[in-house]
Amino acid sequence: METLTQLIETINGWVWGPPMLILILGVGLFLSIGLKLMPILKLGTGFRLMWQGRASQTEDGEIPPFQALMTALSATVGTGNIAGVATAVFLGGPGALFWMWLTALVGMATKYSEAVLAVNYREVDERGARVGGPMYYIRNGLGARWTWMGVLFALFASIAAFGIGNTVQANSVADVLETNFDVPHWVTGVTLATLVGLVLIGGIRRIGQVASSLVPLMAISYLVMGLIILGLNAAAVPEAMAMVFRHAFSPIAAQGGFAGAAVWAAIQFGVARGVFSNEAGLGSAPIAHAAAQTRSPIHQGMVAMLGTFLDTIVICTITGLVIITSGVWSSGESGAALTSMAFAEALPGVGNYLVAIALAVFAFTTTLGWSFYGERCVEFLFGVKAITPYRILWIVAIPVGATLNLGFVWLVADTLNAMMAIPNLVALALLSPVVFRLTRDFMASNGDGYNGKP
Repeated sequence: METLTQLIETINGWVWGPPMLILILGVGLFLSIGLKLMPILKLGTGFRLMWQGRASQTEDGEIPPFQALMTALSATVGTGNIAGVATAVFLGGPGALFWMWLTALVGMATKYSEAVLAVNYREVDERGARVGGPMYYIRNGLGARWTWMGVLFALFASIAAFGIGNTVQANSVADVLETNFDVPHWVTGVTLATLVGLVLIGGIRRIGQVASSLVPLMAISYLVMGLIILGLNAAAVPEAMAMVFRHAFSPIAAQGGFAGAAVWAAIQFGVARGVFSNEAGLGSAPIAHAAAQTRSPIHQGMVAMLGTFLDTIVICTITGLVIITSGVWSSGESGAALTSMAFAEALPGVGNYLVAIALAVFAFTTTLGWSFYGERCVEFLFGVKAITPYRILWIVAIPVGATLNLGFVWLVADTLNAMMAIPNLVALALLSPVVFRLTRDFMASNGDGYNGKP
């Protein structure tokens, strides 16, 4: 096990090195400039389209645009918002939160472009379902000679799903439930596997229905709880914000249980955890948006970009500020345990339990969303016949993941994230002229891009 861990650490250091960070931020910045900052400027339009897209549409697709966004959010709003932010602050200091914000701002253009391409190049499979995502827009957009890169994405993503969307979720929730409620890891694993299995029977339509019910409820509840704590710690908020900006560009010395961190650590862990949380650039979310009932790639792109904004700019910010204002960020704790400690500091006897419950619900919905991503990838590789075996393997992996070492699980998930992001980011750069042209033409003929129909 030690040899395997060292090997993965070596690979992780390479794939998350300077070239990867430059690629993620560079592609996002390039797309933002090419779109003339449209994802940021049209944020209000995106929210209007999301609201209009709650009901089932007449256009081709599997689920309404709102459910497509909630399915994507169900996969992104998870342990990355609770444990991932805490890990970033623990390893990179408060400055890591700034780099998470920057990753999200340029990531909105990335997520928009992914969804535009996913809808534009989606196909109808042998069951009559709309399927799409990076593997399809690589093959259909770049041509047959690039199919190998689509295959690589589907391969990496189908395996990565077991890390970021399965074992990490199961392990994190099992750990926090054992800490707060003395629930054995195996009990959490079996329970989670059973619930996931019951939903997966209904496919994407059942996932969309569950996600559209649970995601808004859990996200709003978590935000209200976080805002209450920030209200109680209002006097510490200005200094916390100052620390975020100050240590984004200057090293922070060791204090308490914090080992200290250079600027590079803040950048590395801020970007890495930011991508882990909002998944902009990974290529996962467009798989869900390709199933939306819409004929407009631009409209779905505007809905899709909200996922990055809500996940990181809103939810991750709340978590990060709660951790920093509580003063426990330098305690030496990491992951979900650090977030639980921060909430318990402000709400003694209650806060840690609320985090445990939130994490359990987050992990459940994330596991559902990523199961769909994995299914679509194995379908691309092996056809629809591979879906049922994949679902069975997915359910079995949950209790197994609940008992694994947390550090090893995070390491594997981190590494696989980068490996699936590479072909997607390359494709986004090469297909950027298509995104720019579709957006330019649509805006020219539709004014602000909103006509009331998703």
